[in-house]
Parts: sequence; structure tokens; C-alpha cells
Amino acid sequence: MEGLDSTQLRTFAAVVAEGSFEAAARLLHVTPSAVSQRIKALEESVGQVLVRRTRPCVATAAGAPLLRLAGQLVLLEREALADARGPLTGGGARTRVAVVVNADSLATWFPAALARLPDGLGLCFDIRQDDQDHTAELLRDGSVTAAVTAQREAVQGCRVLRLGAMRYRALAAPALVAAHFTDGLTATALAGAPVVVFDRKDRVQHRFLRSVTGRALDPPVHYVPSVPAFSAAIRLGLGWGLVPERIAADDLAAGHCVDIAPGRQVDIPLYWQHWRLDSAVLAALTAAVRAVAADALR
Repeated sequence: MEGLDSTQLRTFAAVVAEGSFEAAARLLHVTPSAVSQRIKALEESVGQVLVRRTRPCVATAAGAPLLRLAGQLVLLEREALADARGPLTGGGARTRVAVVVNADSLATWFPAALARLPDGLGLCFDIRQDDQDHTAELLRDGSVTAAVTAQREAVQGCRVLRLGAMRYRALAAPALVAAHFTDGLTATALAGAPVVVFDRKDRVQHRFLRSVTGRALDPPVHYVPSVPAFSAAIRLGLGWGLVPERIAADDLAAGHCVDIAPGRQVDIPLYWQHWRLDSAVLAALTAAVRAVAADALR
């Protein structure tokens, strides 16, 4: 196999990032036919189908390593051009960096890390959201450059750094406590009391139930995939749930919620994983994330 064509690789990355051949064509200022020809040529060169033609388009298993390579190529190329041209001016092209973050970090401390980065770096962010137990999957398939994740083992081709632990407290509205927990956190009470869960990937509440009771319980579940709505659902008495300590503090202080398990808070370790590249952008982003996490996490 001959060497990979950099234009074809960039086009491949654009198709996956934008979700369609047409959107990639608009981004690259070429025709959809040109995009299709480049992808076909790359697939013929590799001997594998690299793009699943769905809506949105996604990389196949064979395409994942090339997607990561394409993203790294684009990042390093833009950094080299920026160094050659000097500081970013108002009309200069910006480097887009894709990062996946769990919802609770995104709702609390992570935006402050982005705000610490100097505008002179010329960055635009594509922030994805996923459960902390699943964020590393997007690193593995090459969709993102970095991730806040609960996975401590480094994804192949990545560096991993421990950030600290996000602490959660089990909260419920006083009315729910009166209705279900007058005898404390018994297995019977926890099996019958409704629980608020972020989405179907979120297993934190169920792990908490097992740690308290030693049993796998199946209580009624409300799925609420929004951090503000999740907290509101608990505050309004729909069910109990585990809330990040920084968000829980106000509701506890105001008496809107009660900690139903004092002293049994849950600490979830978080890690920062990013591509193993000698990149000024990644170095600056990593330094900002670590600095903010040091203040925000346990």
C-alpha cells in the first residue's frame, strides 16, 4: 500500500465530524462529488470500507485508527501554520478541538478550564457530552482529541492523568423522605422509592443501592437527561438521586433537599486522557484542565 494522501485523510475526518458528504463539502469548499471521490480513493488505497454511509456518517472499525491519524494531522498542520504566520488576527482560521466530557463536569467546573485558555491560541471547541464511564470510547474511535473520563487505563495512543474525584450526595425532597424513608435506608424503602437517573448509561444510583443494601434492586426510575432538570426533579419530589456536591450545596442550605445518607457520599475518580502528541494546543488545554480540576475536585 502506498502512503496515505493527506487531502483524503482530511476529507475523511470532515465527513465524520460533519456527519455527511454534503456538509463536509461545504466545510472544505468543494463539491459533494469531490468528497465522494476522495473517500472512495482512500478506501481503495486501504482496502477497507472506512465510512458507514448512515445519517450521520460514522467511521467503521477499520476507519477508527485513520480517523485519529487524520485529526492529529489536522491539529499539527494548523499549529505549524499558526507558528509560521504569527499571532492570530481577527480573520484568521481557528483550530477546532473536539473534547468529550461527562454532563456533571460540563455543568460545574469544565467550562472554567476553557475560559483560562488565551484567545491567541485561536481555538474553537466541539464539546461532546457522554457518561463518564463511556467518554473514552470516543477517544478510541478517533472522534475526539481529549476526554474527561472515569477510565484510568490509557486508551491506545493516549496519555492519562488523574484529575481528582467528583463527590456526590444522595438527596431527596423532605416530602419524599417522609413518604419512603421514615425507617431509614432499608432495602425495602430503597426498592420502593422512585429514583432519578440521568440516562440509561448512568449506573451510579444503582451502584449506590448495591453498596448500601448488598443487593441488586430494581426501583421505579425517572430518566431525566439534563443536569438542571435532574436536580429540579429531585427538589420537586419525583425521586431521590445522587447530585454533585457543588450543585447539592444550595438545595441543602435552603432546605429544599435532605441528604438521605449522611457520611455515605460517593466519590467518582475522573481522569484526563488526550492524544499522545507534542502539541502546544494540547499542552495548554491540559494545563488549564488540571488547574481548574485541582480546585473543583476532591
